[in-house]
Amino acid sequence: MKKRPVDIVVISDVHLGTYGCRAKELHKYLKSIKPEKVILNGDIIDVWQFSKRYWPKSHMKIIKLITSWISNGVEVHYITGNHDEMLRKFVGFQMGSFSISNKELLNIDGKKTWIFHGDVFDVTMQHSKSIAKLGAVGYDSLILLNSLINFFASKFGKGPISMSKKIKNSVKSAVKFINNFEKIASDIAIENEYDYVICGHIHQPEIKRIETEKGEVVYMNSGDWVENLTALEYFDGTWHLFSFKDNFLVKDDTDADTEEDEILETKELFQNMMKEFQPVMKQPKVNQVK
Repeated sequence: MKKRPVDIVVISDVHLGTYGCRAKELHKYLKSIKPEKVILNGDIIDVWQFSKRYWPKSHMKIIKLITSWISNGVEVHYITGNHDEMLRKFVGFQMGSFSISNKELLNIDGKKTWIFHGDVFDVTMQHSKSIAKLGAVGYDSLILLNSLINFFASKFGKGPISMSKKIKNSVKSAVKFINNFEKIASDIAIENEYDYVICGHIHQPEIKRIETEKGEVVYMNSGDWVENLTALEYFDGTWHLFSFKDNFLVKDDTDADTEEDEILETKELFQNMMKEFQPVMKQPKVNQVK
């Protein structure tokens, strides 16, 4: 399969090691491009919820592919997020074309670009990390339930739905949080005279120009690989928002999982689903007093 040349690619919020991670789709996307610089903008590996009992072959393929890029001299910059915050102790580490940092300041064709994950703007992260982690577990449980529902829905010819996305898009407080996040990031970027500001964290893919009385900036968010399946790409002197769902990628038969691998991974996911819901199903019934 012919690969698309891309100057820079930015991905974030992959959450490898969780049930919601769409590693197979991400792997197909990464195999379709030939990047010169890769920015991994936080929450690539979900250390918060990492479990030895769930690390599918498809998740390992992502690590192997990124490692092969580094071996071939492709610049790979890992920016830390909140779910992989343990890597912050290694900030400043550099080996060959690979580096770990909390942010990246780039000059792209004469444009000043500020790239960081964005969890520093999250009040919950700053003041109650335990609540944030509990929320992450709840979110992954919702994804797990969603996967179970879609599994049975597919058997009846129904299309997939995203419960968590519908909930987030309908809750006013969530919408307000996203708007505030974008405003804060843009205000700081304008104050520091950056031309571009790129974030992750909120799982909302976006490219838009924001203007204030003090100036303007192009705000961008790379989205995620749980629900939106998006990435930011820079080529031909312009930033582009790539959407996996809106692009028909040619299947690479030489790299695709065998049918047996697909069956084993589906079986593993289903077994883990049953383990998660087993404690709930075993709860004793409470007799109501009339």
